[in-house]
Amino acid sequence: MTGSIVSFAANAVLEGACERVIVGDLYCDIPLGLYVIRGENVVLIGELDLDKEELPSHMTRVSSTEIKRAQKAEREASDLKGTMRKRMEFLDMD
Repeated sequence: MTGSIVSFAANAVLEGACERVIVGDLYCDIPLGLYVIRGENVVLIGELDLDKEELPSHMTRVSSTEIKRAQKAEREASDLKGTMRKRMEFLDMD
């Protein structure tokens, strides 16, 4: 999640917050607007250098519908992989 910190006391208030979703080499920034985060849920806060390139050059920005499609495909592939592993468990002779 990225955004500009407006306030940070017990809670953090982000203005112009965006959720960055990354699937493989695809990414999408989904705008969230004003966002309040409970302080106990904050693990890391950092500063972005706006002069540096944020992402590697091989990353491709896509729309939110495309990233959701990619997430679904990735989830289905993971489920299929898990199903295949379960079917082949009898071969594991450890």
